[in-house]
Amino acid sequence: MNLVQQSRMTEPAREVARLAWMALMMTPGMGALRIKRSMERLELAERLFEASLTELEGVGMPARSAQFVADGRARAAAEEEIQRVTAAGGSVLAFEDEAYPERLREIYDPPAVLWIRGNVDLLARPGIAVVGTRQPSPYGAGMAELLARDLANRRITILSGMARGVDTAAHKGALDAGGKTVAVWGTGIDVVYPKENKRLAESIVAAGGTIVSEYPLGTFPAPQNFPIRNRILSGMSVGVLVIEAGEYSGTRITARCAMEQNRDVFAVPGNVTNKNAWGPNTLIKQGAKLTATWEDVWEDLPSEILVQLEEEMAVAGSRAGNNESKSQGSASLFSGSGFDGDGKPMPEHERMVYQRLRHDEPLQLDELIEGLEAELGSAEIFAALFELELSGKVKQLPGKNYVRCF
Repeated sequence: MNLVQQSRMTEPAREVARLAWMALMMTPGMGALRIKRSMERLELAERLFEASLTELEGVGMPARSAQFVADGRARAAAEEEIQRVTAAGGSVLAFEDEAYPERLREIYDPPAVLWIRGNVDLLARPGIAVVGTRQPSPYGAGMAELLARDLANRRITILSGMARGVDTAAHKGALDAGGKTVAVWGTGIDVVYPKENKRLAESIVAAGGTIVSEYPLGTFPAPQNFPIRNRILSGMSVGVLVIEAGEYSGTRITARCAMEQNRDVFAVPGNVTNKNAWGPNTLIKQGAKLTATWEDVWEDLPSEILVQLEEEMAVAGSRAGNNESKSQGSASLFSGSGFDGDGKPMPEHERMVYQRLRHDEPLQLDELIEGLEAELGSAEIFAALFELELSGKVKQLPGKNYVRCF
């Protein structure tokens, strides 16, 4: 069914079609590709519930799968799952739904159904997937957070898998910028993994972000689920940004999926003595775009996306300008100038520390102290960093590294 036909469907018809896709998703022996091909042969999703056992086998379903549909068990399972999702505050998107992300629809084996928590509309926005090792160096974690923050500041959605390490840093960077982020899980949307990221998951949804999965409620974190979900990460994105990944890592799967799906691949170069530099450095040798700043990603975005984002930023900037005029200035007007968010001069020791820091490159504490030793004592530097962190002007990264927040 094409998009014109979908738009003409009545809401009851859409619900029946969604139920049919869910029914196949809940049917044993039916993977994403087999579901898609079966639905193409049926032509209309709702015909699934009218077809005979012979007809179901004729569209390519295994015998036990066709029997599961024909005797009504698939429909019952689908109805029950949709009720559970609704009761849990989630929603579902079937392949034929207009809100199903168009980029994902184009891949070889798109999920038949997506389970959603949060903002469904966000899935259609231009996004960059940020992926990497679960055990990054301070440099890797810092770059993931910094690049995610800078890209989110320019209205690009940040997608990642909410795993430990680079994924977590990327989500946090987007949230710090007040941007939007999408977490693609390898579990049900009601099963947080890893458990320590429960607060992060809640923050993503509260900030207008989205949690996505192709797995039913209650699905536990089976190891095989995570490589499979990586095609969704790359499929929904405009490009994939790799930050630290070992030779044998799931990140390589995501990068390979991106290449197969004709997505851009970006990579942050790493120290060759670090085993996790193997992934991005190898990708760069194979043609991935060497990435050091957000501009390296920005300049490779398709022109229509650049126009969209620049128009949105212009509108947002105009609104912010009007608000700033009314309030006689905001923190952004004084960033980097030695003033605080209210337009008042910073204390001298805070100003000196703040001006030493950059937003695009972390500075290690020892280097900061050494650079200011002729002007400030270490106690004054510690006090300044504490106050600057408290006011949100400076952020501490792993390894006692510091960056400006704006």
